[in-house]
Amino acid sequence: MNRAGRLIGYALMAGAVLLAIAMRSGQMTSVGPFPVAAVALLLGMIGVMLVFTDLMVRGLYAQVDAAKRAEEASEAGKDDAAG
Repeated sequence: MNRAGRLIGYALMAGAVLLAIAMRSGQMTSVGPFPVAAVALLLGMIGVMLVFTDLMVRGLYAQVDAAKRAEEASEAGKDDAAG
């Protein structure tokens, strides 16, 4: 499992910040037919979704892995006590 999704999410959030700064300084008013604020919000929301999804999936996999290790350790302890 790689971190590409999270890195893309961070890049989208950074792009949203750059668009917001450009809009605030008056350098941009629209991106094609869309206002800069709408594009920045969309990029930011997609970026946050990617980052949080990646972190939640990693946390879930870590919990499943820890549960497997605990189960294997308890089974090994039962085998040692029985044998």
